[in-house]
Amino acid sequence: MTELDVVVIGAGVSGLAAARALADAGLQVAVLEARKRIGGRIHTDERSGLELGAQVVHGDRNPIGALPGLPAPVPLPRHAARVLLDGAPRPLSALRPPPPLLEARLAASAAGDVPVARWLKEATARVPDALEPAAEWFRQNWAGEPEALSALGLAAARRADAVGRGEFVLPGGFGTLTERLAQGLHLRLGDPVVRLSWSPGRVRAVTEAGRRADAAAAVVTVPPQVVADRRLVIDDLPVRKQAAARELRPGDAWCAVVTYPVPAPESAVIFDPGGRLGFVTVTAGRPEAVVVAKAGAAGRARAAWQAGTLPALLADALPWTGGRAPERTRVADWGADPWAGGAYTYPAVGALWAPAAWAEPMDGTLFFAGEATTGPAGPPMAHMAMAGGERAATEVIGALR
Repeated sequence: MTELDVVVIGAGVSGLAAARALADAGLQVAVLEARKRIGGRIHTDERSGLELGAQVVHGDRNPIGALPGLPAPVPLPRHAARVLLDGAPRPLSALRPPPPLLEARLAASAAGDVPVARWLKEATARVPDALEPAAEWFRQNWAGEPEALSALGLAAARRADAVGRGEFVLPGGFGTLTERLAQGLHLRLGDPVVRLSWSPGRVRAVTEAGRRADAAAAVVTVPPQVVADRRLVIDDLPVRKQAAARELRPGDAWCAVVTYPVPAPESAVIFDPGGRLGFVTVTAGRPEAVVVAKAGAAGRARAAWQAGTLPALLADALPWTGGRAPERTRVADWGADPWAGGAYTYPAVGALWAPAAWAEPMDGTLFFAGEATTGPAGPPMAHMAMAGGERAATEVIGALR
């Protein structure tokens, strides 16, 4: 490969956003991706158009909606909110206080860097039956155990997010975002970078197949766990960076699009406070159920699918399936994906220093992006990952020029 200005490691939304900004600035850029597809943890099921990774565009002021060349996001119709109780779906109001209200209270509070579990015990002291459903709500929204989630980090991320209200979908799926960002870029897919050697102003990326890419700078967008687990070795990585990579571990996640022979009679989002299914979403007139399970529920849903008992679990949440066997199940097992390691990075107690440490550039040569670098600036969603890539690109341009 011809020597480059910049090599970008990872073709998720952060890597593509960085490469797009760098290429638009006139730099010679190549994006090296381990998978045989772009998108990272954005993954639209090609047959149904439903999402197996990032689900929706959050907020009516989300910068994703302002990208040129991208179809305008469409408001997501409000689905009935249900909770799975006593083996049947019931209105979410059956939980008192509703878990979303508790999360809103926490986000508005001046909480310290203490476990969310401690805050929840105090918040539900008068209604102890609300404790475990609320804890599961936090697991499913943040992909971390309440004992590990930082109340301060969670509150700061929620308060800093300025994307507005509502939830939206992109016509054609979330994959249209990564396709738009990737247009015209030099992409090399299906050959993971396993080593990054560098000295000030010089970088060499070596892939599993033994290919090399030389550049003046590199942007690393892989999840820090990939580095902590040494699937990507970065030479001469400072101890502080190594420690940050170990702290910034994503929670487990398992997703599936389950297609039935009959359509759903109503649109609904069903929350399973029992920790087996996470969230199940169905749309009236469509035969698919989307399962998004995180933390402990990811392991239980994964095990049920492997044992062939997932349809039985779903039958409680979706009585209209009537014991019918699914016609197709498409799975994205993020916890088992060596290049993801899970869902996304949650704010952990005692580790709120780590995002900034991981994001810090090295000698004007190595730069770091991805949702793990954004920390308290916002929740770990697609728009924050994109912002991290754009921030890294600005740093690269400043260093090279």
